[in-house]
Amino acid sequence: MVPDPCPPAQDVRVLNGGLQLPESRNGLGYVDKLATTSFGYPSLPHWCVWIEPNPKGSVAGHRWLKRWANAVDAAFNSWSEVIPLTRVAEIERAHVMVFRKRPPLRQLPSGWRASNGRSLLTIIEARRKKATQLEPKVKVMVSPELRAPVLQATALHELGHAFGLWGHSDHAGDVMAVSQGALPVLTVSKRDRLTLEWIRSQSTNFGQPR
Repeated sequence: MVPDPCPPAQDVRVLNGGLQLPESRNGLGYVDKLATTSFGYPSLPHWCVWIEPNPKGSVAGHRWLKRWANAVDAAFNSWSEVIPLTRVAEIERAHVMVFRKRPPLRQLPSGWRASNGRSLLTIIEARRKKATQLEPKVKVMVSPELRAPVLQATALHELGHAFGLWGHSDHAGDVMAVSQGALPVLTVSKRDRLTLEWIRSQSTNFGQPR
């Protein structure tokens, strides 16, 4: 029998700690722009992802719900070509949870700012079956009130954060670019791939037994 790659979390304990400012380092892509944590890069060899389903009782084919779901599905499929992912139906099985929700306004020195999407990292100890391990738990919010290409680009970008790319590229053609130029980026670039591969090759305490 093949082991379940996404067993449900039976017990969860939130740990102190979060992202730390990027350090000067050599690596591929834009690794010098990425944050880490005191436990290492928040990366897992295999990610389990829950995506908010359509509400019960919603009208089948509702164009707004369908547009959001199609865009997020496309983003998930793009990343699944780069790293091992499993989509789960139960939220307690997930490391990454994607919600159909407009992110709250963010306060900046220049004032309050709206955003199309946001990813929030929590570091946890989770017991799955009989093993306890350190895990990143990521809440992703993608606003439904966007044009289809912008929805997909936003979901791609926020999932990139969730899978360990906690920073931004300064190249407009990258999914993780701060500014993507005139057209939304809908394809994971070579630099995105190289950066994520580098992150996944680094030693980390995430995914290790406690």
